[in-house]
Amino acid sequence: MSKPLNNERLQKAQEIAANPSAYKVCEACDSIVGSAAVTCANCHGYRFDTSSTRVVDQAIFLGTRKKTSVTAADLA
Repeated sequence: MSKPLNNERLQKAQEIAANPSAYKVCEACDSIVGSAAVTCANCHGYRFDTSSTRVVDQAIFLGTRKKTSVTAADLA
């Protein structure tokens, strides 16, 4: 039985999609990070796609599915 989508994820996706120039997508793990990031917080990758289209598409994709990644907070 699947859980309902997290409303916080949808809200964050909307925030990102409304201002895509403030974000970029990690080309190694597809995470969305702030535009000032030098490396990805999740995988430490350093190649990013900064196109608005890619950021919006990835925000919608991530915001409409359940969380699958493990973060440091999950391990605490």
